[in-house]
Amino acid sequence: MSEIATGASARVHVTRSRARPGGTEPDRDGAVPFRRARKPPWLKVPAPGGPTYRRLKAEIGGQGLHTVCEEANCPNVGECWERGTATFMILGDVCTRRCGFCNVKTGVPTWSDPLEPLRVANQVKRMGLRHAVVTSVDRDDLPDYGAGAFVATIRSIRMQAPGCKVEVLTPDFRGQEMPLAKVIHERPDVFNHNVETVPRLYPKARRGSQFMRSARVLRLAKEMGGPDVVTKSGLMVGLGESFEEMVDAFGILSEHGVQVLTVGQYLRPTENHLPVDRYWHPDEFEALERAAYDLGFESVASGPLVRSSYHADQNLPERAVAG
Repeated sequence: MSEIATGASARVHVTRSRARPGGTEPDRDGAVPFRRARKPPWLKVPAPGGPTYRRLKAEIGGQGLHTVCEEANCPNVGECWERGTATFMILGDVCTRRCGFCNVKTGVPTWSDPLEPLRVANQVKRMGLRHAVVTSVDRDDLPDYGAGAFVATIRSIRMQAPGCKVEVLTPDFRGQEMPLAKVIHERPDVFNHNVETVPRLYPKARRGSQFMRSARVLRLAKEMGGPDVVTKSGLMVGLGESFEEMVDAFGILSEHGVQVLTVGQYLRPTENHLPVDRYWHPDEFEALERAAYDLGFESVASGPLVRSSYHADQNLPERAVAG
């Protein structure tokens, strides 16, 4: 018996851990590899790799530019890039905040390139875009929180591609009015600032941010921009929110002058990010869309794969498109 128990080939039964009930074997360092949960069929998308995607990836990388499509692991990157559209991320790829759902790197940014706005505009012109989306990481380290870079990029696109509509997806500028006023003074066609989730989940999902501060930014953007600027925001589901909480958040945004709303499913980027509470069914997204329209939003895109910039040129009020 002792030979069997101590032999090199002995098999020892070990009860499966509650932390890994599937019995995933650890690697040589004792760490359990991250295994993504099986997604429902409505979240399956083809892997990117078409000719237009490969060409744009090479062009954008060769220009030293960043896109949120890649940095945030967007599931629609293949489709959007094949359509010849992309969302440019200025001010580097290192964020000063650490949101629990976001795949963008966090740390101390060092990126400073005064020619970046011109390079973004040149790429927009080469791609022949009719609607360009410009976003950024949070840059709480800068005196103007990055507003000047948005101003320069809007101006550069307007000079290089005057027929292209410009949508900006900005941080909250820590709630400061002057940086926001600088951006709105340039009259972007769309001002987007995502609240991301319901107020109750902010301490867990958006440390360093405040729901009502973001709502105030959106209200001020509308007041400053008037009819020339369309206001837009977006939320995710899958972090533990209820249907009622989502509709309540919609109501707050509507009261703060938001015209366009996007709602999509949260997908966990890595094991270090917040887990998915559940995958919402497409029927639930349709119900959220109906509720949003009932609250007075002019345009709503709600679906499992919807992202803030997904088909951004198509999800605008008719008068904004016509203008």
